[in-house]
Amino acid sequence: MKRRSFIQNIALVSAAIPLIESCAPQEKKEEVKQNVEDPFALNEITVDELQQKMKSGELTSRKITEMYLQRIESIDKNGPKINSVIEINPEALAIAEAMDAERTSGKVRSALHGIPILIKDNIDTADKMMNTAGSIALEGNFPAQDSFIVKRLREAGAVLLGKTNLSEWANFRSTKSTSGWSSRGGQTKNPYVLDRNPSGSSSGSGAAVAANLCAIAIGTETDGSIISPASNCGAVGIKPTVGLWSRSGIIPISHTQDTAGPIARSVKDAAFLLGACTGVDDRDMATKRSEGKFSTDYTSFIDKKGLKGKRLGFEKGFLKGHVLIDELLAKAMDQLKNQGAEIIEIEGLKKLEEYGKDEYTVLLYEFKTDLNKYLSTAKGKVKSLKDLIEFNKQNEAKAMPWFKQEILEQSEAKGDLSSKEYLEALNRLLKVTRDTINKTMDDHQLDAICWPSNGPASCIDWVNGDYSTGYGFTSPAAVAGYPHITVPMGFVGGLPVGLSFFGREFSEGKLISVAYAYEQASMNRKAPEFKKSVSES
Repeated sequence: MKRRSFIQNIALVSAAIPLIESCAPQEKKEEVKQNVEDPFALNEITVDELQQKMKSGELTSRKITEMYLQRIESIDKNGPKINSVIEINPEALAIAEAMDAERTSGKVRSALHGIPILIKDNIDTADKMMNTAGSIALEGNFPAQDSFIVKRLREAGAVLLGKTNLSEWANFRSTKSTSGWSSRGGQTKNPYVLDRNPSGSSSGSGAAVAANLCAIAIGTETDGSIISPASNCGAVGIKPTVGLWSRSGIIPISHTQDTAGPIARSVKDAAFLLGACTGVDDRDMATKRSEGKFSTDYTSFIDKKGLKGKRLGFEKGFLKGHVLIDELLAKAMDQLKNQGAEIIEIEGLKKLEEYGKDEYTVLLYEFKTDLNKYLSTAKGKVKSLKDLIEFNKQNEAKAMPWFKQEILEQSEAKGDLSSKEYLEALNRLLKVTRDTINKTMDDHQLDAICWPSNGPASCIDWVNGDYSTGYGFTSPAAVAGYPHITVPMGFVGGLPVGLSFFGREFSEGKLISVAYAYEQASMNRKAPEFKKSVSES
């Protein structure tokens, strides 16, 4: 979950800071030769291209996996030190070899066969990797069972390359947190400008994809945690409809809003991954709603003419008047129109910001209940939220050196899910949000709603925590449980900015078609140059 407006509305936040100022140093500066001319052979490669190279015999899955592992060592652990990968899968090469053997025998499981994928460190894998949500309190938590989506990845023939760092506890620990930091993994950096934040909570997944450390990655979102890091890292992110992907075996915040989803360098690659992980799971009742509504191949919706005749809603009330972002947006609107879309000015969604307090209340209650359930069977050092709070106090120097745990404490103070406060907030929140979105789309006959995903990345600031750059409103789709996709829109001061599209539940196919057509018309994705600051030429 990224630092959201509802937290900022109820907590003290830092004063506004110019969007493209230089960041103050947070750690000892190291002389690092910047990799502006990046010679990596797999730079910006797509899933289709990797499959073609394996089919022709030019590369094997093992060789591709080795190349990504070497890339992680040179770029993530050394060189610019992005610090996006928290753990390497010791079985990655063995998996790749097994997929090569199957290919040689004539068996290719899917478009992901032999493709190396990184997943966020809050997703269970029944192997030699831990699942910790970035917390030292869960070190030693080796799950006994794969999460449903990992099971689906294995069935598809994907290579689990490793796990990515995240904002600890998916950024649901403190109102003063710094996205991309965890007590287990340290600070992840933005590959475009190293003193900038990749955003959270799927910080490592966004940064790793951007830096070409893997083919594609998985993040999770409660409110903004796929969309924001994908946007800030110049990538494509898809937050699916809640229930399209199972949440079983994923460390939770909220059963109402949680979902995992793809982060990739292209819409098509994200679509490959989206279809691979769908399915009804008896361990997650929300997936029952997807029965008959999901696809196992969302690339069937890829269409360069996907914008033709589409009606897209846009509410100017979300604009903050930043001239450089407004210029990007004006260009994007022209490109959308040139591809046959009609832009409809709408109003009414902005009022949903008023319900941020209700969202926060719902998450506090559900986090306590859902996390206690997960921790009760986990193999880490704590068995409940109460235990976690005490552990952090006892290990404050390492667990809480920069920010504390007031959100955990607020959650622990709440009652159970039969509480009147919770039920009233949940009912009010869901009804208002879904009714407002549905009515807006009905009244204007919209295919999707769009606006800037968020502003350029903020500075990494361990003292003051995250600050808002003013743009981005992920809550409507997050609260409603509706799908949301971000695509690169351009750059401000060398920092990526995305354009968002969201729509009704289970409308992923339509959104992919629209997003792909925009992506192909604009082609805004550029590989990072690992600059030290925005002022570097």
